[in-house]
Amino acid sequence: MDATNPRLAVEAVTRTFPARGRAGPTLALQPTTLSVAPGEFVAILGPSGCGKSTLLRIVAGLDRPTAGSVTLAGRPVTGPGPERGMVFQSYTLFPWLTVEQNIRFGPRERGLPEAAQREIAARLIARVGLRGFEGHWPRQLSGGMQQRTALARALANDPAILLLDEPFGALDHQTRELMQELLLEVWAADAAGARKTVLFVTHDIDEAVFLASRVLVMSARPGRVKADLPVPLPYPRDWTVKTTSAFGALKARLMGEIREEVRRAAATEA
Repeated sequence: MDATNPRLAVEAVTRTFPARGRAGPTLALQPTTLSVAPGEFVAILGPSGCGKSTLLRIVAGLDRPTAGSVTLAGRPVTGPGPERGMVFQSYTLFPWLTVEQNIRFGPRERGLPEAAQREIAARLIARVGLRGFEGHWPRQLSGGMQQRTALARALANDPAILLLDEPFGALDHQTRELMQELLLEVWAADAAGARKTVLFVTHDIDEAVFLASRVLVMSARPGRVKADLPVPLPYPRDWTVKTTSAFGALKARLMGEIREEVRRAAATEA
């Protein structure tokens, strides 16, 4: 990781949600600092409610920190922008637009000529394996196909960073594994120096180890980064990497880290 020239820098970010009813303010994030180098694939792993999705929403500009700062390529993040492509767990395609029209949405909003929009859509449709479905409506697609479309839509603006918030969490096990492999294929298809920077939130340890070059482990709420572990598995990867001793060793360590936080959270709530 190039710590001297990060693509993303999160500096002492905190988030406190205001009081609701009789409940007082909720501290969701303790001061959190992290950086992601250009082309890195970083997974954020942690127990439920630890603030990992809140952190991702702050990076996306969909929420604002109570304190601290976020910069992308040296520029402050103050709101949403096309330089950040976002994929959510829920299916967020525009139901009134076809597959092609959903993917063309960002380039169209940027004012690109129609021919350029169609070229971008055609290239990405081929890349995510949706040829033949260009004219389908979201309701006609399976969950996996909807998330393929969402991934292509996020890539259509050629963002500086791709932000994924448990994008495969609603899929069945087999489809989820196929989507993980697809995401890695799309990411690794570019030359190493041109790969997208990725920040991927998940609660699934296997998924984090399989996909990422680094895994950040967050503590129970209020969240903070408690561990930053490299993944010593070369790319390209396929499902067989999950049977290796290196995969198993890192998974075991991460399981220990997460179990410790889950127990701490349970003890706090008791």
